Amino acid sequence: MLDHILVPLDGSPLAESVLPHVVAMGRALAPRISLLHVVQRDVAPDMIPTTDPLDWQLRRAEAEAYLEEVAARLQTVGVAAETTVTEGPSAERIIGYAHDEKVDLILLSSHGRGGLSEWNVSSVVQKIILRAFLPTLIVRAYQPYTGELAGLHYQRLLVPLDGSQRAECVLPLAVTLGRYYDARVILAHVVARPEVPRHTPLTREELALVNQLTERNRAEAERYLEELQPQLASKVETRLVVHNNVSVALHEMIEQEGADLVVLSAHGYSGESRWPYGGVTLNIIVYGTTPVLIVQDLSPDEIQRSPAEAAFRERRGH
Repeated sequence: MLDHILVPLDGSPLAESVLPHVVAMGRALAPRISLLHVVQRDVAPDMIPTTDPLDWQLRRAEAEAYLEEVAARLQTVGVAAETTVTEGPSAERIIGYAHDEKVDLILLSSHGRGGLSEWNVSSVVQKIILRAFLPTLIVRAYQPYTGELAGLHYQRLLVPLDGSQRAECVLPLAVTLGRYYDARVILAHVVARPEVPRHTPLTREELALVNQLTERNRAEAERYLEELQPQLASKVETRLVVHNNVSVALHEMIEQEGADLVVLSAHGYSGESRWPYGGVTLNIIVYGTTPVLIVQDLSPDEIQRSPAEAAFRERRGH
C-alpha cells in the first residue's frame, strides 16, 4: 500500500508538527520511514555558491546530528527511521529524493523554518504538493503541538466521495487506518444543486426542473452509499448533503464531524486530469484547517506539465 514514507524536516519546531502523524502512520502501516534534511548553500546573485567550506561542513554535521536525534526520539515509541542529509534548493531536492527513492507518501508540515504566515501553506510546501505527483499528508503547523509523539490516535476519518472510481482510490487506506485505530470512517457525499445562470429569478417550471434533477442526483448518491457501506469496515458511516457549493459543504462537514484527518483523492468525477489536483481537493488543501491526506490517482505521465516547467526544462535541455 504505502511502503515508503518521506518526512522532510528543516530543524524547526513547526516542521516537527508532523511527527505525531509519522508515529501514527508508522504504527498502522509499518512502512520504511526516511527523515530528510536539505542544507541550503548561500548563493550570490550570479548563482555562484558563497558558503565558507568550514561553515558548510559544520551545517552538514549539525543537520546529521539533528536527524539522528529525531530518529532516536521516534525509536523510543517503537518507530524506526533512517536519515539522509542532502543539499540544494529545498523543494527540488525533496521532490528528487521522493522520486529516486520510490517514496509512496510524503508527510509535510504546512510551515517550517520560515515561520507562520497569513498563507495556509508555505511556498516550499506549495512547490512540493504541486510538482511531486505523490500521495501527501499535510499537517497544519499553526495548530498546537505539545511535543508528544505517541498521543495521536485517529478517531474520526472523513472521506469525501462523489461516486467516481477516482475518489474511491482512497478507500483501502482509509479503511486500514480506521481498523487499526478503531476509528469512525465517515463517507461524505455532497450533491451539488445544478446551476441555472440567468439575470432574473427562475420561473416555476425552471425551479421544478432544478428540484427534479437535484432529487434524482440525491437518490442516486444515497443508493451509491448504501451499496458501498456494507463492503467496508463495520464502523463506516455515511453523510449525504445537498448544497450549492461542494467545497463549502465539505468544509462545514469536516468541522461539524470533528474530523482529525481528511482522506481524499487528488481528482474526482469532474476533476481535470491534466492538472495535479481537481478544484475541490485544491480548495481543501489551501483553505482547510484539518490535516489532509491526498492520494494521487494519476501517474506523473498523465499530469500535464505547466508552461513554466516546460520552458524551464527546455532551457535546461531536458
